[in-house]
Amino acid sequence: MPRNKSIILLSVGHACVDVYQGAVAALVPFFAAERAYGYAAVSGIVLAASVLSSVAQPVFGVLTDRWPMPWLLPVSTLLGGVGIALSGVSGSYALTLAFVAVSGLGVAAYHPESARVARLASRGSHSSMGWFALGGNLGFALAPLMVSAIVATGGLRLTPLLVLPALVGSVLLLPVLRALDGSGGVRADAAVPAGRDDHVSFVKLSLAVICRSVVFIGLSTFISLYATQRMGGSTAAGTAALFVLYLGGAVGSVLGGRLADRWDRVTVSRWSYLATAVAVAGIVTAPGPGLYLFAALASAGLYVPFSLQVTLGQDYLPSRIGTASGITLGLTVSVGGLASPLIGSLADATSLRTALAPLILMPALSWLLFRTLPEPGLTRD
Repeated sequence: MPRNKSIILLSVGHACVDVYQGAVAALVPFFAAERAYGYAAVSGIVLAASVLSSVAQPVFGVLTDRWPMPWLLPVSTLLGGVGIALSGVSGSYALTLAFVAVSGLGVAAYHPESARVARLASRGSHSSMGWFALGGNLGFALAPLMVSAIVATGGLRLTPLLVLPALVGSVLLLPVLRALDGSGGVRADAAVPAGRDDHVSFVKLSLAVICRSVVFIGLSTFISLYATQRMGGSTAAGTAALFVLYLGGAVGSVLGGRLADRWDRVTVSRWSYLATAVAVAGIVTAPGPGLYLFAALASAGLYVPFSLQVTLGQDYLPSRIGTASGITLGLTVSVGGLASPLIGSLADATSLRTALAPLILMPALSWLLFRTLPEPGLTRD
């Protein structure tokens, strides 16, 4: 466990925000069942969360480079929760898109500033940044259980209850704000990378993260429906598949920090993406319950590099920590949602299995890009 109290609180706060990213995908089967939305329509909901977030993340990153805004942590957490809470109260597709987009804006505002603060609080520790990333994975993993427990019992009209994690998270983040004011020992000069900006490497890294994002968002959007089809129409099978996908990411986040303390980040990320390509192929081709095993392996493989990519981006752009965080932790992750409507349209025209098959290529492309990246120096534990 991390020794720094601020990292623990930031990790919990990260969970309370990313539960709303996971909730979008978890709500997809309920929108499809209760409102008879097709693949393209439900993927449009995921797109709504992604588009506004994609535009806003680098803006918040640039702003936090110029003016630290730790107050964004509790405020953005509340915004993310309110958007999802309202998404099911209206039968209007347009209003549903608008509320999901508001939640996406809250998520966008949270990540650049939280990554900057976590880097300071961790003092350059890979393992601590791994624990920070773990919070987000746990939020994703809890989302299908929370949504299923609430929405499956009373329908989409109960989505206002989903605001509860946001209320809890915003309160728990208040001590972090006090620590930043000087009482908790988080120093503004701790673990700030030095050196010149390496824009070429940063662009290559960003492209690799985009490829990763296409895989993760594609799987998180459709694996519930895919598992439901493969397991004879069982909604519980779909919820279980989404939970396994997210839980595997939690394991990968912690494992990534541990591995990077032993080997360099680029090497760990490169081999992880190669393993992920094999796991995604297993999801598409494996019969029966083997789907769950490969979903866990694919998710772990996608999340081993997650926190490592954030610190790599910060090291490639040492003069723009907030911008680097906004792009590697936010923009490139959200951009993957732009591919969801394409996957949905292909699934409507062919089959869901056929539409998921191209995802096998994405981690392979990330592997190729990481083969060209250097490992910058970084202070460790």
